[in-house]
Amino acid sequence: MTELSGIELFEEISLFLGIGGLVLYMLFVMYRLSVESGAGRFGSLVIFLSLGLGIAGFAMKSVVQILIEV
Repeated sequence: MTELSGIELFEEISLFLGIGGLVLYMLFVMYRLSVESGAGRFGSLVIFLSLGLGIAGFAMKSVVQILIEV
């Protein structure tokens, strides 16, 4: 791995924190959706599984890119 200059380090940290924050916000939105819709346990599970797979897919794409070094 190469050393990062100041601006590159800032960009990498900002991207990591920004996407992490958006993922946390998405989890909060899914929680509020399940509570406000009165989905119950099974409905909440379906909401978190279906919408959570999008988050997992995005994370897996990043992992695969690192593994094949694109």
